[in-house]
Amino acid sequence: MPRLLTVSNRLPITIEKRRNLLRFRQSVGGLATAVSSFQESYDSAWIGWCGTPLDRLEREEKEEIETRLVADFNSYPVHLSRRDVDMYYRGFCNRTIWPLFHCFTQYAVYERDLWESYRRVNELFCDTVMEVAEPGDIVWIHDYQLMLLPGLVRQRMPDATIGFFLHIPFPPFEILRLLPWREDILRGLLEADLIGFHTFDYVRHFLESVSGLLGYEHTLGQISVGNRVVRAEAFPMGIDYGRFAGAADDANVHREVERIRRRIGERKIVISIDRLDYTKGILQRLEAFDLFLEKNPEYIGEVTLILVAVPSRTGVEHYRMLKKQVDELVGKINGEHGTLGWMPVWYLYRFLPFDSLVPLYIVADVALVTPLKDGMNLIAKEFIATKTDGKGVLILSEMAGAARELGEAIIVSPHNREMILDALVEALNMPEEEQIERNRTMQRRLQRYDIARWSRDFLEGLLHTKALQQDLAARRLTDEARRVLVDDYLRSGSRLLLLDYDGTLVPFSERPDRASPDDALLALLRDLADRPRTELVIVSGRGRGILDLWFKDLDVALVGEHGAWVKERSGEWETIEPLNNAWKEEIRPILEIHVDRTPGSFIEEKEFSLVWHCRRVDPQLASVRGRELKETLTHLTASLDIGVLEGSKVIEIKSAGINKGRAALRWITRQKWDFILAAGDDRTDEDVFGVLPRDAYSVNVGLRPSKARFSLDSRAEVIDLLRELAR
Repeated sequence: MPRLLTVSNRLPITIEKRRNLLRFRQSVGGLATAVSSFQESYDSAWIGWCGTPLDRLEREEKEEIETRLVADFNSYPVHLSRRDVDMYYRGFCNRTIWPLFHCFTQYAVYERDLWESYRRVNELFCDTVMEVAEPGDIVWIHDYQLMLLPGLVRQRMPDATIGFFLHIPFPPFEILRLLPWREDILRGLLEADLIGFHTFDYVRHFLESVSGLLGYEHTLGQISVGNRVVRAEAFPMGIDYGRFAGAADDANVHREVERIRRRIGERKIVISIDRLDYTKGILQRLEAFDLFLEKNPEYIGEVTLILVAVPSRTGVEHYRMLKKQVDELVGKINGEHGTLGWMPVWYLYRFLPFDSLVPLYIVADVALVTPLKDGMNLIAKEFIATKTDGKGVLILSEMAGAARELGEAIIVSPHNREMILDALVEALNMPEEEQIERNRTMQRRLQRYDIARWSRDFLEGLLHTKALQQDLAARRLTDEARRVLVDDYLRSGSRLLLLDYDGTLVPFSERPDRASPDDALLALLRDLADRPRTELVIVSGRGRGILDLWFKDLDVALVGEHGAWVKERSGEWETIEPLNNAWKEEIRPILEIHVDRTPGSFIEEKEFSLVWHCRRVDPQLASVRGRELKETLTHLTASLDIGVLEGSKVIEIKSAGINKGRAALRWITRQKWDFILAAGDDRTDEDVFGVLPRDAYSVNVGLRPSKARFSLDSRAEVIDLLRELAR
């Protein structure tokens, strides 16, 4: 089995320096649990920062850390200075990326010094990866602190298997474009083979950003980047379900549960557990609880909210201000609603270890989990897992990634105080039978898709992507296969060449009428067409008028409008079958509306088709309008004998049953050819590849799944191949 290198900002090891002695302790967390779950399948190692700035360590201490981490924990430290931590982690990561990716644009700062530090630290991580990595290793990179690392590793290890997982939300396109270095981030990520996110929403945001900013299109999450295929997929992170579900049997947990119950008595308990972060909606949650007590006085003295706020980024001004606001609001609620024997809010500002955290889950009647924006939120899943008796209610924000999986919870808007108030009333009065029914359904789901399954699915997806890349690479026209093709061509007595035009013989142009063949291409085609016993057919989506104009001096056959029109050498244009265009009057107004709504788009009219072009349109807008148009046309054309064809930056409406493959059969079936070559670059050419004989040579331009036997990376390589045939 290959070795797995896990790379994250922090190692799962806590190093403490006490009385000049270094103490090492293994951390327990979701990612550490995930890695441990497949250590039997992989020889695993971990790379990350050890948590202690380099300039606080003596040389001997640095050497001890490196030696102990490798020997005892199979981990390799990346050494960062205090300035690195301030500029890279506290700076760019937490003052730029964190607020921006959580859509708190008002908090994001865009300082070049912070960006340069982020880039430099990613290079430091890359240096350590290069020291540790060996050929065949799997490199799994985690989270927003290391989004440039896939690209840096790819530069130095071109054949590496690289996975990346983002543990926070990926923002919508219009948010990401605020970042001055957005293209660098996207290009860095796209050098991974598989990019994982918690939800399909984040996948969609990523794909839209890749399209809108870099121009890469995708098919079902599969992106062609140069000569590589990259996949973006959703993998909702799970928890160590067994650990939380079995916690009630632990003696320490049981004692803590009894202690809490003695303190609270018969009152209902609502828990709120979060890092003290502005994305978590703690202030809004407290305001809703305040309103709940105000509107429902019958719960005075009957309900206690246990609020756990874990200290976070205390050196950042926004967090210090949030701490002050939370302190004041807790004081206000307790002061206005509390009594001598009852305090509405128990406020704990500290980290709680597992043995103290789980008892809160167990005793709670309600968990109030209402982040304003959260990548996943494992608190919600942990709460459900501990409810072995099935009792307890989860109130969950619709803005948490976990809401996509935990639909049986009471789902609320975190900004709607009245909605949260109503949810609290519903939760506190929900019949036990309903609680159990909801929770059992969620528990079965969480048990099936736990942290081990999450990691296994990601790694299997990564290896599948690598296999797909290898399969597509295997279809690349190698030097040896090219020599065989040329030899077969030279020895053949009869030859048929079926060549697509746009994207195969010439590059795409924003204006279709400006993509005319140059003199060099015309001379090449003439050389091929004039060879004895050679039939050259240009199989195009172009109209017959422009094809006549461009190729009037060549003795070639032509196919126009994706097969609606055919023209033999020195012959006249004719249709494959009787066609009519009466449907145009019904369809044209729809296209005109989309042109009016989509600046840069335009309509091209051919005799038997209408084409909506969007090559000059902003890619993001083109994607949205294109989907709208295709859906509209698909519904409208159901009763008409026409089809909707999506090409490269175009949507074409034409008579049904007409395609390039059907037109190409006119020549393919004419005789027994000794040599057939077909070349094309998009979906419309798949119809030609599909009707070719088994021994024919079919070449797809670009790296994408295709019916073609071979592929070439670019149009220039197609021209080089044709030049070799023409010698």
